[in-house]
Amino acid sequence: MTTAVTAPERAGSAPDGTPVHRWVLERAGTRVAVLDYGGILQSVEVPDRDGVRADVVLGFGDVAGYVDCPSPYFGALIGRYANRIAGGTFTLDGRTYRLPRNNGTNCLHGGERGFDKRVWDAEPAADGHGVRLSLVSPDGEEGFPGRLAVSATYALDAAGALRIEYRAVTDAPTVVNLTNHSYWNLGGAGSGRAGGHRLRIAAGHVTPLDGDSVPTGPPAPVAGTRFDFREPREVGSGYDHNFVLDQGTSGAPGASVAAELYDPVSGRVLTVTTTEPGIQLYTGDAFDAGPFGPCEGIALETQHFPDSPNRPDFPSTVLRPGEEFRSVTTYGFKTADDRV
Repeated sequence: MTTAVTAPERAGSAPDGTPVHRWVLERAGTRVAVLDYGGILQSVEVPDRDGVRADVVLGFGDVAGYVDCPSPYFGALIGRYANRIAGGTFTLDGRTYRLPRNNGTNCLHGGERGFDKRVWDAEPAADGHGVRLSLVSPDGEEGFPGRLAVSATYALDAAGALRIEYRAVTDAPTVVNLTNHSYWNLGGAGSGRAGGHRLRIAAGHVTPLDGDSVPTGPPAPVAGTRFDFREPREVGSGYDHNFVLDQGTSGAPGASVAAELYDPVSGRVLTVTTTEPGIQLYTGDAFDAGPFGPCEGIALETQHFPDSPNRPDFPSTVLRPGEEFRSVTTYGFKTADDRV
């Protein structure tokens, strides 16, 4: 089956009245809906071991559900900087930049009005297999320097895997860290807590955090701790941590298998492959959003590390004129009767 990219349909309006549209992609048993508001991954429908399809990301039926949600970022594209920047400030090339402190004393996920609250321009992807979203973030937006031109292409491959490719260029030195903030429940959205899923993360280290979820030092070994997911085990709860990925595990140049998530009840398996150096595991303990309660979804956010602009020992998130930021994450789907 070739990819079906449904003509965009009106899905509501942004808070300022801007029309919002939904794009639907379908291929090889996977059906995906993407909103141009926030680059939101609204739904991902895949079959279970019996061939029954269900939506495996948490979301809402209309735009108002996302706008009014007290727990933000459901399915959204996050930028300019995913995760936290400590103290809402960083210094680049000798100049200090001050950002909104929208998470205690920290800047979280790009500030008060990050990319998750913007209506993106949308068009069919050049190869016909997806939708390309783009926007321009002006110099100084949310305190970040440089005019940043960003695109994110959502596409399905021949096996029904969802590939997200991010690109960005700037006219002045800046920092960039982009991700998608979907909450996964392989039993189906609304099926209950996802803590019984089994998870493997290809990471031998985790960044230790203080009480404000900011790294306190260099990555620490996971061996002998509750952060050791190198062999599959139940996820449980109580996680909002960045794992430092082992590289080269997939054999694909520039990409690694970051994580595998398995639901023993439905048999669905999610495989996350990425070019990013880290993945944030968040078990959603704190949110209470409409029909969804704590731990009903698991976020696996592929990204650079939190507070990297203030940590020269971490992989750099600096982007300069003449360079291109490029990141690729793929979500593969299959079923299994045995545990991964």
